[in-house]
Amino acid sequence: MTVLRWLDRPAEQGVTWGVPWPRGEVLPGTPFALAGPAGERVPVQSWVTATWPDGSVKWSAHAAGPQKSPSATYELRPGDTPAEPARPVVVTREGGALRVGTGAVTWTIEEGGDTLARSVTVPAAGGEREIVRDVRLVSLHQDRPTPDEDGSVTRERATGRVTRVTVEQDGPVRAVVRLDGDHGDRRKADGTQGERRNGGGRGARLPFTVRLYFYAGAADVRVVHSFVWDGDPRHDFLAGLGLRADVIMRDGPHDRHVRLAGPDGGFLTEAVRGLTGLRRDPGERVRRAQVEGRPCGPIGNPEVSGRLHLIPTWSDYTLDQTSADGFVLRKRTAEGHAWVTIPAGTRSAGYGYVGGVSGGLAFGLRDFWRLHPTRLDVRGAATDLATATVWLWSPSAPAMDLRFWHDGMGQDTFAEQLEGLEITYEDHEPGFGDAHGVARTHELTLRVHDATPPSADLAAHAAAMNDPALLTAAPERIRAAGVFGDWDVPDRSTPARAAIEDRLDFLFDLYVREREQRRWYGFWDYGDVMHTYDADRHTWRYDVGGYAWDNSELSPDLWLWYQYLRTGRHDVFRFAEAMTRHTGEVDVYHLGRWKGLGSRHNVQHWGCSCKQLRISNAVYRRFFYFLTADERTGDLLDELAVPEETFLAVDPLRKVRDDVYTPDPSALSVGLGADWGALAAAWLTRWERHGDERAKDRLLGTMAGIGALPHGFLTGEARFDLATGRFDTSRDAIAVSHLSAVFGLPEMCSELIALELDVPGFERAWLDYCRLYLAPAAEQEAEVGQALRGISLVQAHSRLAAYASARSADPGQAAVLAARAWRKFRLDEDDQLNRNELQREPDWRLTRVAGPHVLAPVEEAAFVSTNDAAQYGLAAIQNLALVRDHLPEE
Repeated sequence: MTVLRWLDRPAEQGVTWGVPWPRGEVLPGTPFALAGPAGERVPVQSWVTATWPDGSVKWSAHAAGPQKSPSATYELRPGDTPAEPARPVVVTREGGALRVGTGAVTWTIEEGGDTLARSVTVPAAGGEREIVRDVRLVSLHQDRPTPDEDGSVTRERATGRVTRVTVEQDGPVRAVVRLDGDHGDRRKADGTQGERRNGGGRGARLPFTVRLYFYAGAADVRVVHSFVWDGDPRHDFLAGLGLRADVIMRDGPHDRHVRLAGPDGGFLTEAVRGLTGLRRDPGERVRRAQVEGRPCGPIGNPEVSGRLHLIPTWSDYTLDQTSADGFVLRKRTAEGHAWVTIPAGTRSAGYGYVGGVSGGLAFGLRDFWRLHPTRLDVRGAATDLATATVWLWSPSAPAMDLRFWHDGMGQDTFAEQLEGLEITYEDHEPGFGDAHGVARTHELTLRVHDATPPSADLAAHAAAMNDPALLTAAPERIRAAGVFGDWDVPDRSTPARAAIEDRLDFLFDLYVREREQRRWYGFWDYGDVMHTYDADRHTWRYDVGGYAWDNSELSPDLWLWYQYLRTGRHDVFRFAEAMTRHTGEVDVYHLGRWKGLGSRHNVQHWGCSCKQLRISNAVYRRFFYFLTADERTGDLLDELAVPEETFLAVDPLRKVRDDVYTPDPSALSVGLGADWGALAAAWLTRWERHGDERAKDRLLGTMAGIGALPHGFLTGEARFDLATGRFDTSRDAIAVSHLSAVFGLPEMCSELIALELDVPGFERAWLDYCRLYLAPAAEQEAEVGQALRGISLVQAHSRLAAYASARSADPGQAAVLAARAWRKFRLDEDDQLNRNELQREPDWRLTRVAGPHVLAPVEEAAFVSTNDAAQYGLAAIQNLALVRDHLPEE
């Protein structure tokens, strides 16, 4: 039995979550039941997302429908029979279409075509009442980023075409329908076919995947939209991308309502034909009813009822979130007439409603203001068929411009590019800063109502959309399951331990503050953080080559997820979730020649010529996937089904090699650090999730190959045969890199060794690396015949010594290694290789900077860089888990 709690607070919405289990505790086929604290049974749907090598359940996933009075905690009971929902989700096929009914709403989804749903209905006397029809995707495309001097620009519009529909789950508690398609068929504003460019292409087709999530008894449907940018940045400029639905308007104009969310739970509350503020008073009953969204009923005052036709009807509304700091509101009576400005605001919750007392549609976009430029539109509210559009990219904003950010500055050869690396830290190469293949995921919600809902309900629904419910086990329970390697819950029992915990909290809180101060928001940017600070300008180096966006450099993803696992903090989870959404989509290629690879840090997320598996690393996605069972993250993991094939695309070391090498399928150069760690993460995840024997064979085979190399991990790289999945074990060399163990390799080796896979030589090879990396030069030379060169990032690598200490059977050696781990972590004054500025700064606090030399007042910690923060965070967390009893107390 496992006790579950809410990540934040109890929520009246459908919820899906994951739970880990100790090896051997839950056998395949075991049912699960869910119960409240008093034993009341709650309907639950369960499935397995990962298994241990012995076949027992490692991670299970569960779904429960909305509860009217949710409990603060629940019990998940393996072996018990689950309760069935009173109104289960039912998926049927009728006349070439899917019908998905939750008991509260029914969606009709055609097997292909130009809609995501053809019709949405609610139960009504004698049958069903249609509220919504033609839920669809729309996009706008331009042939240039801005109009010419004469104001001309060609815009084409497209409707997303669904080419495949897949039912991934069919109830009884949760159903998931996946729709795949693209925006390939474009039309000009006059409705004529868009012109083909040279070569026959029409530009970006914008392939998409949309998942619709249905829960038993729920009226709301969660929509997860992912698209891949496949355009030519010189010619394709996306001017709008949105989800649109038509709403049937049955009521009189004064019984039709529009609601658009502002900040802090507030809403623009308007009727299509307003009866408040008139020269003649319709009466308090009528006015109150209209504001509250109830039927106005008979209007007793004839001075009003006889003049209704003279009161304007407002048909169109727009809320445009142009930045993270402000939105504008406008409305108009009809097309061809002027827009009237409504008082503006700061940060909209991204939620709206259009309909009437006979029903309507609520619609919204999670993280609306964070993902700007965004927009909510209502059109035709005064007609029989209103249209609601949630714009993921607002047509009011400048068109999306994905051209590379500079002209190359003459860096046409590797020598010139390496010189550029020396000054701006940017690894440039012509043609490599291409966004073709990057992606973005958005989460939306559509909720059908049979009457205009109270604004308080809309505010609650908007809040639930922006902070979706999640059930989770306590950190102690997750730790007891033995997942995710070496970590432990916080312990403040001594001053030294408390000081480390305080610093971990300081670093996380700083990044929350920096995201807000520096406005790390926007369609392509939200979720990432910057790499390095510029203390002279009092800003991050957003415009200096490789010092700008971090793109997972040195694994801040891992630091944040481990900090969540050990604390269970809601704010840490949300920060890590946003980073996972970003780094897994925007920083990685999902089609094209670099599919499966990610881009190193740069001013643009895709700008660096270093395309590597270390960025698309599965190790960064596994946490979110297993904790939430998120299908889109599962897609990203599935994209790495054969990660070894990415080494045919580009040689990561092509600019610095002194040997002659081109990618050879029978002898691919694979680094035994960041490269193999990413391969191992992908293979292990594939094996755990799908029982993939090919992935298992390559994982175990390369582990054995590393164990068979004369110097194991210290060999640096090995040649991999794509056909056999094995390393050439004859290489006899010594080479280490300071980057080998800072992109998930320690985490993966820890997990693999804990699995007790009985691979000869592998654990010894890893322990040798951990022992020797920070060992004195004399000790290194005595063991391998030479001192190791390339040692750096000392604090980050202190956890390797800690791991070797924890695994050592020799108490004396364990004590020496533990002392070394803490000395290197805390700062060895005689060690010039320890350059982490955090540890050279004795006073960790914020400094307020204001005045004419900064854009706006800021509170900064100028000694913090993301690389240093990630080093400190991971080293602290793992040292505390492995050698906490050896921590000096001074």
